[in-house]
Amino acid sequence: MKNIILFGPPGAGKGTQSEKLIQKYGFVHISTGDLFRWHTKNQTALGRQVMEVMNSGALVPDEITIAMLREEVARHPKANGFLFDGFPRTVAQAEALDALMKELGTAIHHVIALEVNEHELRQRIAKRRTLESRADDEEEKLNKRITEYFSKTVHVLPFYEKQNRLVRINGVGKIDDIFASICAVLDKA
Repeated sequence: MKNIILFGPPGAGKGTQSEKLIQKYGFVHISTGDLFRWHTKNQTALGRQVMEVMNSGALVPDEITIAMLREEVARHPKANGFLFDGFPRTVAQAEALDALMKELGTAIHHVIALEVNEHELRQRIAKRRTLESRADDEEEKLNKRITEYFSKTVHVLPFYEKQNRLVRINGVGKIDDIFASICAVLDKA
């Protein structure tokens, strides 16, 4: 079993590469955003907690997110591995995820960071806007997401770098070439 985290700013190609990785390696894709939406829509106990917190204007505590992740991992006992998307976003979350994985008898094996400069990101998203309409690609939301990534989320990478689990991949180029670079990392060990 291999477990990976795919990092990158909005428009870096995480969704595209995730689909290819899932197809090739059989990873179970775990998106915290999807989990929040599912739990709130289905009004689970965790979903009600999320709604209560969000309605108060606060951020969802890491404990709730970890509880959702624990539950989701447990739903897939025969998984070939997990691909985490959208989590962790802070060092505290990275530490909590490591603790969870250790508790479950596994670990995060690779953290893949797709590196794409801001100019390229904006060009990609402008092109994506012509093909599909996504609420999170609206200019104001996009600016907030890009700022959030470069001012906060990117600071999680040194945590993994110190542990020799971080691999930086040039996210600019042909999709298949980027995918081959990721696969070379995953196929090594």
